[in-house]
Amino acid sequence: MLLVVDVGNTNTVLGVFARDADAHIAGENHEAPRYERLAANWRVATRQGSTVDEYGVLFRNLFSMASLEPSGIHGIVISSVVPPLDPVLRQVCEQYFNAKPLFIEPGVRTGMPVHYENPAEVGADRIVNAVAAFEKYGGPCVIVDFGTATTFDCVSAKGEYLGGVICPGIGISADALFQRTARLPRVEIRKPPRVIGTNTVGSLQSGLYYGYLGLVDGILELLLKELGAETNVLATGGLAAMIGTGSIYVKTVDEFLTLDGLRIIWERNVGTRPVPAAKAEVQNSRRPSAASSSSKKTAARVSPVRSRQ
Repeated sequence: MLLVVDVGNTNTVLGVFARDADAHIAGENHEAPRYERLAANWRVATRQGSTVDEYGVLFRNLFSMASLEPSGIHGIVISSVVPPLDPVLRQVCEQYFNAKPLFIEPGVRTGMPVHYENPAEVGADRIVNAVAAFEKYGGPCVIVDFGTATTFDCVSAKGEYLGGVICPGIGISADALFQRTARLPRVEIRKPPRVIGTNTVGSLQSGLYYGYLGLVDGILELLLKELGAETNVLATGGLAAMIGTGSIYVKTVDEFLTLDGLRIIWERNVGTRPVPAAKAEVQNSRRPSAASSSSKKTAARVSPVRSRQ
């Protein structure tokens, strides 16, 4: 089995992929069965103060509830935007799963050129989402990830990461409204039955939901003018099902897009899936690496940021 972990500022999402025994390619390019079936997934709070043992017990308990054996894990891949947790999670993987994790960091092959002025500023999760979106849906496409921050990531028809937009997440907006006002209560973020609120809670929920929906569609409208009307718009993240389904531009809500992206990148680095020639990466000359110097013509550096903007 393959364990994939996406560490965000607010939540950490985990998934376990199992092999599909029937998946194979005959002939000279025969490949071993891939980890393509999502057997289990969980969303837990990200806690920077937790120890190796606390995270180890948490992961073990999650596996136990899903009737999965930690000894069955043969690979682990991690995307993290919380640097203090990286060494903790590395030890958890080695001590509790007896496996060395692959972190999405400089030198990792993604199969996607990054056309950012400084690739080091791109969050690992954004690259993972872009890789999964292009692999599953093609390009051009825009991925809207509803996390602590809401990000809009743009991929060209050729599978190039072009850049995007970052704005405060709806949760941050709700918290700021509660903290900066004396009489407004903290409310559950949900779609209200009507736009006109008849009480304080209803008015707040309407403002948060429809106001944020207007922000999302307003940005998407401008992005589609630059990318073209044929651009596919996807939504993922914790609130994708609620906000994305209300958008006039979002066509697909993919709850497990990030997990799929981690699986795909793991296969391109450790597993059996080759990087398609059409998606070969471009070496970032500004950040040379000894690990990647032998494949400068085909492998691009992906240098994720260490904190989500």
